[in-house]
Order: sequence, then structure tokens, then C-alpha cells
Amino acid sequence: MTGGRPGAQALEVLSRRALLELGALQKSLDELRAQRNAALRRFLVSRYAATAIAQREFWLEFAWLNQEYRAAVRRLARFCRQYREGSPRTLRRA
Repeated sequence: MTGGRPGAQALEVLSRRALLELGALQKSLDELRAQRNAALRRFLVSRYAATAIAQREFWLEFAWLNQEYRAAVRRLARFCRQYREGSPRTLRRA
């Protein structure tokens, strides 16, 4: 690996389109993680301050956001598998 940042070589072999897709996947993952964590905090607090029906709603909200987050992780993992060796066009130029 060359001297710069770790992973810099990997970024060099991704096309501009692939880099944009990677950025969008990472942004989505970050947003969903923040939403899921906030929903979990609301659910945990609801155990002491909400009715059983409200607690169920908080749980359902967390469960739904957790599924969305897990789907985003799978999409990012699929992207990583797809571009494990870099973008085909970029590699042809090398």
C-alpha cells in the first residue's frame, strides 16, 4: 500500500459513479443508525413513563427502523462484494 491514508488505494480504483453510490449508501446507513438509536432510547425511556400501549408503539417503531438499518447494511455489504476488485472500467485503464 502507498503512503497516504489507509484505503486510499481502494478509492483510486472505484469509478466516480461507484464512489457516489458508496457515499449515498454510507449516508443512508448513518441516518438510519441515528434514527434507530433514537427510537431505542425512546423505547427504553417509555418503560418508566408510558402506558403499555405506548410502549408497544415505541417497540414497533424501533423494530421497523432496525429492519431498515439492517437492510442498509446488507446493501452496503452487497456493494462491497460487487466492487471488491474495483470498478471494471477503472481497472482497465490501469
